[in-house]
Amino acid sequence: MNTINSIFEMHIQDFMYKILAASLAGLLIGLERQYKGKSAGLKTNTIVAIGASIFIMLSLEFENRVGVDITRVLGQIVVGVGFLGAGVIVQRKDKIKGLTTAATIWCSAAAGCLAAYGFYGELAFATVVIVAINLVFGWVDVRFFNK
Repeated sequence: MNTINSIFEMHIQDFMYKILAASLAGLLIGLERQYKGKSAGLKTNTIVAIGASIFIMLSLEFENRVGVDITRVLGQIVVGVGFLGAGVIVQRKDKIKGLTTAATIWCSAAAGCLAAYGFYGELAFATVVIVAINLVFGWVDVRFFNK
């Protein structure tokens, strides 16, 4: 096997691992939202994580090129996903709904970014913390604040 094919295969394998890691994180984060019947659940959070991961991996292809700042893509993901999250925030009478779901979408994008950079330990920890916060504080809201 020549060098070009082995590099290409390694790149494809790396890509697949990162997409699978982003998918798993988005799936776990979205599962909690889906279980609670929120507007952005399983599919949305998984796709957001995958999309963020793909954008980061694309930007990494331009790393070390003159005049290129790959961190701009990261900043644009933060802004773009914030815009997406704004779509789930609604005001009903005197209450605002969807803030936690919007924040969760934002965190799913961050999880996808972690996966794209290959920070798998950090990704696992962040995923557990995000899901735990949504579960625990959701229970606290219901139990103590009747929400």
